[in-house]
Amino acid sequence: MEDQIPEPVKDERLQRLQALLRMQQDAFNQACIGRVLPVLLERPGRHPGQLGGRSPYLQAAHVAGPANWIGRIVPVRIDSCGPNSLAGTVSRGEAMGMPA
Repeated sequence: MEDQIPEPVKDERLQRLQALLRMQQDAFNQACIGRVLPVLLERPGRHPGQLGGRSPYLQAAHVAGPANWIGRIVPVRIDSCGPNSLAGTVSRGEAMGMPA
């Protein structure tokens, strides 16, 4: 087709958009620190004793816990965040009926 946008312009626009999205994602993740979120634990984590799951906002979240918690929704106090995930601890004070 005629009158297409030049590749360098498209690339520069994409870079600006991705930078904005990273900034917004980081701000959202930072705002989660200190909050207690229900996390659906889905699988073992990368490290022994670690479980991975998803927050209600579909953020990846990691927490220490036994394998028998997989498939459960547990309250997790978010302690830190990275560019692509949250990390926290199970908030037993708010975990009504949480298994030991």
